[in-house]
Amino acid sequence: MEIKELNRGDRRQIDSVVRVHMASFPGFFLTFLGKGFLRQLYRGFAEHDKSGLIIAENETGIAGFLAYSNNVSEFYKHLIKKHLIRFAFYSLRGFIRSPRSLFRLVRALTYPKSARRNEEYIELSSIGVHPASSGSGIGSRLIDELKAMAKGTDAAYIKLETDADDNEKANSFYQKNRFRLDHVYETPEKRRMNEYRFYLDQERAPIH
Repeated sequence: MEIKELNRGDRRQIDSVVRVHMASFPGFFLTFLGKGFLRQLYRGFAEHDKSGLIIAENETGIAGFLAYSNNVSEFYKHLIKKHLIRFAFYSLRGFIRSPRSLFRLVRALTYPKSARRNEEYIELSSIGVHPASSGSGIGSRLIDELKAMAKGTDAAYIKLETDADDNEKANSFYQKNRFRLDHVYETPEKRRMNEYRFYLDQERAPIH
């Protein structure tokens, strides 16, 4: 198994990342928006100078991926600037299938405002492992690679968000990988979300 940064010019690999996402997250909102939407999203991570995709590749292809950004606010601005027409097209298809999805789409595209923080951090935006490779430690290896990369930056911590309720497997996974629960908040859709942080300097991590 090879863990590496995805080459930003390799669109074939982007399609493989999308396939892993679709298999890993059936029934999730982004999966509902379809392969075209996901293709533009992950292409954006590969293109953006302060973001990236880490992949786990074996003899059969990509088995897992991790999307991250050193500046998630600028990343979403990049998406809107470079891919607005394509995002609008795929978003419209989702809206036609489910009009209630419009609110979540608008909130997602205005995320840059809520993502601003005073301190430097890296956002772990998405991580997925194909069900055929589940339980093989790929997810932890992807996170270890991100941690190693993060140590060469000015970031104070790696941040991620996940559902607080009915999501024991994901929460246990992040805790096992030494992420600390920072706080819990509620979205406008009344979803309770956990924000986890992994402090790159563990000695300076706040004690809750």
